[in-house]
Amino acid sequence: MYPTIYHAVKDLLGIDLPFLRMVQSFGFFVALAFLVSAYFWTQELKRIENNGLLSTTTVKILKGQKATVSELITAAIIGFFIGYKLLYIALDFSAFTENTQGFILSTKGNFLGALVGAVVSVYLKFSEKEKTKLETPVLVEEVVHPYQHVGSLTLVAAFAGILGAKLFHNLENWDDFIADPVDAILSFSGLTMYGGLILASIACIYYGKKNKIAVPHLIDSAVPSLMIGYAIGRIGCHVSGDGDWGINNIAPKPNWLSWAPDWLWSYDYPHNVNSVGEQMPGCFGFHCNHLVPNVFPTAFYETLMCLFLFFIIWIIRKRVTTPGVLFSIYLIFNGVERFTIEQIRVNTPQHLLGFTFTQAEFISVSLFFMGLIGIWYFKRLGKKNSKELSA
Repeated sequence: MYPTIYHAVKDLLGIDLPFLRMVQSFGFFVALAFLVSAYFWTQELKRIENNGLLSTTTVKILKGQKATVSELITAAIIGFFIGYKLLYIALDFSAFTENTQGFILSTKGNFLGALVGAVVSVYLKFSEKEKTKLETPVLVEEVVHPYQHVGSLTLVAAFAGILGAKLFHNLENWDDFIADPVDAILSFSGLTMYGGLILASIACIYYGKKNKIAVPHLIDSAVPSLMIGYAIGRIGCHVSGDGDWGINNIAPKPNWLSWAPDWLWSYDYPHNVNSVGEQMPGCFGFHCNHLVPNVFPTAFYETLMCLFLFFIIWIIRKRVTTPGVLFSIYLIFNGVERFTIEQIRVNTPQHLLGFTFTQAEFISVSLFFMGLIGIWYFKRLGKKNSKELSA
């Protein structure tokens, strides 16, 4: 396993680049997932607009205005915190590379760096506004295409997704949260996919309504991105060994899987980022544990399943013409995929009315039925709109 990109580069290429220790493997693949998702989301919004199903909007922008006090204060605050950490890291870079998370999340920093950062940030903002300043600011109208919102939508989804993933994880593991709430909130580990999906979806739908983007078309356009983004994100889970693995698997590899490497059937996740399991002989420092016994590599299974589902969605997306139905199909696919993998995945069980289930199982079943209801609802809505247009 590769807790950071440094470990991957050193193992695969034999190159020792200590500064790469700051790039966590999980974070790298999450960032890659957002970039790839943004690309497909942009392409889908362009396609839907070209088909005449989405229209542009106009916004009024005041151009030529000098830097406002609020803009300069915001720049100072951002520069302060960046400088506070940056100089602190630069003065003890070797320790930073050994424990990147601890350095970033601690309250320690360098006050001189904070002051310099604030001054530089204010100067850059002031200079930027001075270059475009006019004697008399002009109010102009600009045309905005739906796909031009993808950058903002991606940021909204990222922020709400991380918040939701943290929230649902801590609700699912309430005892751990109560024992150490600060670590539970600030730790990079401990993210529940469904929490992220639910909160990110709500936030993006709200953004779409606020910016007059038809919600059924907006959620349909996001479907390929959601599936491919999740597939890539799960690569990060597998590569880093962040705990999203399966139950113990000591059974011999079946004959029908003889062509595959042994780790695809059963894996011990050596050097996992959570340092879970037994100490590895001859290894010292961080990330020196591996699992005993081996487990199912469920994160990688999800990558394969979601890539397969992505290609199905990519093929059928142009054939599904009723707005909202493609998103409903995604909910069904998502529910089936996650419910299936939950059968061999480690998770926290919940107990209610004599039933035992995981949070993910409950939500995946709910999404499945929401998908079925969504298909019925959007098809009915589509027929109603067609009748009104033809009347």
